[in-house]
Amino acid sequence: MDLQLIAEDFQFPEGPIAMNDGSVILTEIKRQTLTRVKPDGSKEILVHTGGGPNGAAVGPDGAIYITNNGGSFEWLDNMGMTIPGPTPPSHTGGYIQRFDLKTGELKTLYSECDGRKLVGPNDLVFDRQGGFWFSDHGCSTPEGRKFGAIYYAKTDGSHISRQKDHLISPNGIGLSPDEKVVYLADTNLGRLWAFDV
Repeated sequence: MDLQLIAEDFQFPEGPIAMNDGSVILTEIKRQTLTRVKPDGSKEILVHTGGGPNGAAVGPDGAIYITNNGGSFEWLDNMGMTIPGPTPPSHTGGYIQRFDLKTGELKTLYSECDGRKLVGPNDLVFDRQGGFWFSDHGCSTPEGRKFGAIYYAKTDGSHISRQKDHLISPNGIGLSPDEKVVYLADTNLGRLWAFDV
């Protein structure tokens, strides 16, 4: 495998999206941005999201959907490496955002479900119906862990539902090709879960 460095000096990059024009759009959690890396390696900040943008994906409408943890990490420096630390007292929850590449509009679609705030949305995957599954990583607090969950939502902001609750640390999420199984990586437990849709 031939590895090639395209760009560097990011602030905790996540959620890369390969675009048709050869660029890659990714989140920078610590910098709180959605950033485009062009084929020549140059970088362009598309939007400041606030919070902690984590996962990102292109929706059926061509917009970019972002799982934002709401700033659920304090950032630690470990010999020049940026490491996510404990949740700061200022953290009040996360949200799902939609960024329109054509107009530059950024809006929040969801910040709660059934009257309960989202804790730390982490990753997302779209299905063929145009909705999306997303993981909520939860977060640590001085009193203990706020559990995570799996959600399903529509892109127009009209529906969000909690599909599986009380998970330790839901992280990456994916769908089987027939969309009958949702796969979830649990970071703290070191496990991969499969849930029948």
